[in-house]
Amino acid sequence: MTDEPRSGKLMAVSDLHIRYAENRAVLDGLFPESDADWLLVAGDVAENVADVESALRLLSGRFAKVVWVPGNHELWTAPDDPVRLRGVARYEHLVSICRELGVVTPEDPYPVWEGEGGPCVIAPLFVLYDYSFRPTGVPSKEAAMARAEAAGVVCTDEFFLHPDPYPSREAWCRARVEYTERRLAEVPASLPTVLVNHFPLVREPTRVLHHPDFALWCGTEATEDWPTRFRAAAVVYGHLHIPRLLWWRGVPHQEVSLGYPREWQRRAGRPALPVQILRQAHTAEGRT
Repeated sequence: MTDEPRSGKLMAVSDLHIRYAENRAVLDGLFPESDADWLLVAGDVAENVADVESALRLLSGRFAKVVWVPGNHELWTAPDDPVRLRGVARYEHLVSICRELGVVTPEDPYPVWEGEGGPCVIAPLFVLYDYSFRPTGVPSKEAAMARAEAAGVVCTDEFFLHPDPYPSREAWCRARVEYTERRLAEVPASLPTVLVNHFPLVREPTRVLHHPDFALWCGTEATEDWPTRFRAAAVVYGHLHIPRLLWWRGVPHQEVSLGYPREWQRRAGRPALPVQILRQAHTAEGRT
């Protein structure tokens, strides 16, 4: 349990992409409402390690606790990043930086939130994708990839996100699913959870993608039952750059991304970030 007063709020943001000056200005404007607020950062802060570190250092100095999960962009070995680590080694390097900053990662003990909407176990997850979010009737990854290529929809991960030492992204995803399931099963059954992952845990949020074939790079069917199986009071995710609250099988799934400037600048007004989690879960009406 924590010593935070129950007046604190659980806030969340993702896909800050601070490579862009406009997004960096949004980052500079992210502040808590009280000294007790926590911030969940659901991935894609930046591609370069130095940018990820500087952003998390800034946020951890403002919020009582920061919880981070990696997005696909943090896992890229981008051409302009001096840090040339790939795959698991890159992820572990980012985890070590977070620990120096006091930022909670998917490798750390799950903290218990005692503020507004609590108590809840905050479970930061690192679960990748395995190309199982395929269009109906498409039988294999190979067929789905061919269809995506024909449509001109191929994720940059195919060039920059390396699974080393695993033989494929699917194998890395499978290992992360097995590891994470074991940890979630150890959470006391008396406590609900807040599941935080960069990618959606269920396929439903991808139904509204402008390019449906992009769903291939958006998650895995292996996590479909996690929100109900592990008593989620809320699921927090990003990646899609479609911020919204979606109720699915009685659980609120909150997409909390900023996205690229060309996307968020089309919306009315300044982005309403960070987003409060759990308040919606307790006041909105669940629906499937």
